[in-house]
Amino acid sequence: HRVLTGAPIWMKPAKFAISMSIYGFTLAWLLSLLTRFRRAGRVLGTVIAFMAAGELVVIVGQVVRGQTSHFNYTTPLNAALFEAMAGMIVVLWLANLAVGVLLLLQRIGDRSTSWALRLGTAIALAGMAVAFFMPQARPDQMPAIERTHGATVIGAHSVGVADGGPGLPIVGWSTVGGDLRIPHFIGIHGLQVLILAGLLLAALAGRYPVLAADAVRTRLVVVTGLGYAGVLVLTTWQALRAQSVVHPDALTAGVFAGIVAFVAVGTVLALRSGRRPATPAPVERMEPVTLRPVA
Repeated sequence: HRVLTGAPIWMKPAKFAISMSIYGFTLAWLLSLLTRFRRAGRVLGTVIAFMAAGELVVIVGQVVRGQTSHFNYTTPLNAALFEAMAGMIVVLWLANLAVGVLLLLQRIGDRSTSWALRLGTAIALAGMAVAFFMPQARPDQMPAIERTHGATVIGAHSVGVADGGPGLPIVGWSTVGGDLRIPHFIGIHGLQVLILAGLLLAALAGRYPVLAADAVRTRLVVVTGLGYAGVLVLTTWQALRAQSVVHPDALTAGVFAGIVAFVAVGTVLALRSGRRPATPAPVERMEPVTLRPVA
């Protein structure tokens, strides 16, 4: 029955727990595939796990206290907890960056799978980095910050409107203004999307001859990754312009149509390359050999 910033008070920790669980299992699977630097991977995985768990502990603890966990400067304790979470996120992001470097330094499976992992990790890192926009003070918060007693709230998920306004069911993304949680979510889970795309293409390779070549599957993975990255950039740009995801303007719709067209054309070209007949290898002409009787 309790409501905080316009949503059921336990909704936020539930969403964080689900998202962190999905990402955690994915990361654990990725680290199990390492053939080099396995020890470094285990250390980085442990750091990420502790940072994610620490953030969730703070979020749940604040819910128990009936307080918001993010952007809350109402008391020294609330400010210290939020700043501690911010520090955890920075460490978590750097550890994920190091994991991405480890993945770049080795090949896992075929080329299409390797590229799916690399592009997915890069997109996930970019999605995490979107969160760095959120703690920035909004223009309407500046007068309170400049006063001697400071502000009780610094930063927000939403852009152009206050947090807690009308939003989509369950996720709560703003329907009247920009919302940085959208690209944040899209980016973080781009890792799962790219991995699933690579695994799906590999599974279909035995059924459809056009996908049998690893080069074709690699092209399709790259096209998918670039298209997904385009959506991440577009939704970030849209949110920063204080535009609701459900009310895009003509410019946003046009850019999205361009991304769809790029993916469609790229997919067709990749599939056509798989249908080209293989060029037969040139036949070497052999000089006739004259047999002479042995004296």
